[in-house]
Amino acid sequence: MSGFDGDSRVVPDGVQIRGLRREQGWSRRTLVARIAEASVRATGLRETITVSQLGGIEEVNEPIPYAMLCLVAAGLDRNPVELLLE
Repeated sequence: MSGFDGDSRVVPDGVQIRGLRREQGWSRRTLVARIAEASVRATGLRETITVSQLGGIEEVNEPIPYAMLCLVAAGLDRNPVELLLE
């Protein structure tokens, strides 16, 4: 279990996230859709982020709530802690 609660602000590794997305051949819109699909599978609720939010994450490592990082990680099938900027 991580030491973060859902509201804790974290700094994602945007370069890594972009690289993982590109390895899959996905556009930002595709990853946003994958995040929603992963959320429905996990909780039955459709949660996702916007393409604009994903752009901020990938381009400038925009600090985000840990809960949002968990959504991105689920869409990429990764552990959220792996996606933090060191």
